[in-house]
Amino acid sequence: MTDISKLGEFGLIRHLTVGHEPKNVSTVYGVGDDCAVLHYGDKETLVTTDMLMEGVHFDLTYVNMYYLGYKSAMVNISDIFAMNGTPRQMTVSIALSKRFVVEDLDAFYAGLREACDKWGVDIVGGDTTSSMTGLAISITCIGEADKDDIVYRNGARDTDLVCVSGDLGAAYMGLQLLEREKSVYYQQIREAKQKGNKKMLEELATFNPDFAGKEYLLQRQLKTEARGDIIKRLREANIRPTAMMDISDGLSSELLHICNQSHVGCRIFEKNIPIDYQTAVMAEEMNMNVTTCALNGGEDYELLFTVPIGDHEKIAAMEDVKLIGHITKENFGKILVTRDDQEFDLKAQGWNALGS
Repeated sequence: MTDISKLGEFGLIRHLTVGHEPKNVSTVYGVGDDCAVLHYGDKETLVTTDMLMEGVHFDLTYVNMYYLGYKSAMVNISDIFAMNGTPRQMTVSIALSKRFVVEDLDAFYAGLREACDKWGVDIVGGDTTSSMTGLAISITCIGEADKDDIVYRNGARDTDLVCVSGDLGAAYMGLQLLEREKSVYYQQIREAKQKGNKKMLEELATFNPDFAGKEYLLQRQLKTEARGDIIKRLREANIRPTAMMDISDGLSSELLHICNQSHVGCRIFEKNIPIDYQTAVMAEEMNMNVTTCALNGGEDYELLFTVPIGDHEKIAAMEDVKLIGHITKENFGKILVTRDDQEFDLKAQGWNALGS
């Protein structure tokens, strides 16, 4: 018997789908990218689905239902942008237990609708059912793109530039901050129960630590933003990426996906990886290597993309986009160059949804 965690998420997907060839001419591209691509009429249809499980992808101790709804929508919208598409519709399915009330779902849908309204997405259906194991959310986002505009993961070529939007590692540090404060919170509850201190228990009725000065980290973790603004700027600058992904599982994992599917290598430079000041301060406070957090943390939902070297000047002039390296021939490997010019093999150490 094979343990699922040994395959990992992408290994399991390959295992389950190998040899399953499309039967319909409308299926342009199936499993293996951020979205499936379907052909109906003048444009290609993009379809992406994500499932979020309580206790695996979110913790309701510190995530309220509004933020959960907002993030649930944005992570799917982000996949459409990662294919250089335009999101149009969304279906939402929820399984919930009896501990939830109507007001909880009102808050969830308020966040969901705000995210959809931001990018002009229609909520067109879904399903609800009961759950015995906590809250489960499944969302499908549908988008469109012209055939020639779609950007896959497999298009990177030797000498292409490697670029990222925004900054990296902040969402991960926001998660570490929340988890640390949650641990302190539960320790205080245990101590109050042991002492029989009812007043202290009443004061601890809600999770409400002081996060002053760390607001940006919490925003990046709790209120995820899809980078449709970057897609718009790339189009305005007449730049079509050769390969692209959104950074959900960590920069190193996503870049290796692009390299492996494009059959190329890469060299990225530690000094060029964009990191926010609050991220660096929090990493130092927690005695963590900030570069490791930026490479492997995940949930930034920034865009990682490659462009032809001829677009260098356009990229250099683009706000909130950073050039972090370049694509090489496959036999040169996938290399991280440190600040002191040491070279290390890039390793995928990001989020594995099926890890033990």
